[in-house]
Amino acid sequence: METSELWLLGAALAASLLVVYYQLAVPRRHGAGGRQLPLPPGPTALPLIGNLHNLYGEVFHHKLASLASTHGPVMTLKLGLTTVVVVSSSGAAREAYTKHDRRIAAHKIPDTNRALGFSDRSVVWLSSSDPRWKTLRGIQATHLFSPKGLAAVHATRARKVHEIVSYFRSRAGEEVLFGDAIYSGMLNLVSSSFFSVDMAGVGSVEAHGLRELVEHIIVAIAKPNVSDFFPFLRALDLQGLRRSTAKYLEQAFRILDDIIESRLQSTDADGGNKKHGDFLEALLDLVSAGKMAREHVTVMLFEVFGAGGDSMSTTLEWTMAELLRNPRAMAKVREELKDVLGDKETVEEEDAARLPYLQAVLKESMRLHPVGPILIPHLAEEDGVEIGGYAVPKGTTVMFNVSAIMRDPAAWESPNEFLPERFLNREHPVDFRGKEFEFIPFGSGRRLCPGVPMAERVVPFILASLLHEFEWLLPGGMSAEEVDVSEKFGTMTTLVVPLKVVPIIT
Repeated sequence: METSELWLLGAALAASLLVVYYQLAVPRRHGAGGRQLPLPPGPTALPLIGNLHNLYGEVFHHKLASLASTHGPVMTLKLGLTTVVVVSSSGAAREAYTKHDRRIAAHKIPDTNRALGFSDRSVVWLSSSDPRWKTLRGIQATHLFSPKGLAAVHATRARKVHEIVSYFRSRAGEEVLFGDAIYSGMLNLVSSSFFSVDMAGVGSVEAHGLRELVEHIIVAIAKPNVSDFFPFLRALDLQGLRRSTAKYLEQAFRILDDIIESRLQSTDADGGNKKHGDFLEALLDLVSAGKMAREHVTVMLFEVFGAGGDSMSTTLEWTMAELLRNPRAMAKVREELKDVLGDKETVEEEDAARLPYLQAVLKESMRLHPVGPILIPHLAEEDGVEIGGYAVPKGTTVMFNVSAIMRDPAAWESPNEFLPERFLNREHPVDFRGKEFEFIPFGSGRRLCPGVPMAERVVPFILASLLHEFEWLLPGGMSAEEVDVSEKFGTMTTLVVPLKVVPIIT
């Protein structure tokens, strides 16, 4: 046989194997009660690449919303050999969470997060059916984000918020990159609450060094990965993303392990263990009692630290951008602060609960610009899931496009406008717990973000403090209409043009 014929035979065999693999990768179409149901509709998939070409050229969640406007609120995509069902309406989200939360509560693990066995130790990536997940989630709920746990670090939060205000006071009358300054302060708030260490001076260049380490990991996770689209290639790590993630995770874990070891060796004047009253102390007490593995302390600190500072500071930047873009709302929230707080010199965390319009401003900003616009993709671990009359078979990735869900015209009047008043005087008040499915910025069900109790204390507290202390102007005579709220998306939604502000002491 000629060499050319051998090559053609090999190519044909390879193509045949890929087609067979592709067919096997299509999940079986079983609905509830074993009924045969079709998969949701979707754009026509090309051989091998599926619908990857359909996602090119736009912000990811915007493109998903555009496709859903044609194919429906429950839509199927093929991303390489991976089947994905995208949920894009509040009604479909309600059905998914209320009827099938347990079946779809697992998270789809990106290959990058398998680095260093991270996904096997992570409360984010462990399956909710795994006993380890239940234990770790219970620890977070009981010892970190419970009222008692948050009360233990109340004074720390107050001190760090006052430091953020002091930083802006030192820059009064100057142009400031709002997001960078807030991130640095938030980094210290989170690190001090968790392990009593300031990771950076507010607004300083030191914060950027740590942020770069976290961003390296985020960039690797956010990149399209052939290992996720074609799982049979996973072992090869063709793009090296798992290897690069391992390198940066190792550095981050080393920093945290040094902090933990230093704590274990610290003593008070009497030679006993020095008390810090932070979250790390609570976790190490559990380790001493045999209720938690030492390795899980490092991973848990990394997860809450890496996610908390960035997400809360990004939320505040979006909110300030929308207020500066909407002077009427800015005037109204400042008037509420004046009416409620009177001559009070400083804002306290408890004051935020007495500011319903400020709370509405935050919710409206998060509705329009959720930091996690598609949440963490879920995974159907069982057959029997049915959404909108369609089957979501076992092995299917389930994406909730919360950006589209929270702009669903069936749920919201004028869904693309910034109207905080829509959250006031509602028959059914909307909070951050994911019970009203038209507003789920933190998700819903058993995979609701565990840090919600901390976020709903910290973010309104900082916003109220900054609006109470300063009048906020745009630089260089820039008008409100010129504020650019265009979005870009990596693992979070951020402003394309970082917000520049000028704080003026009132």
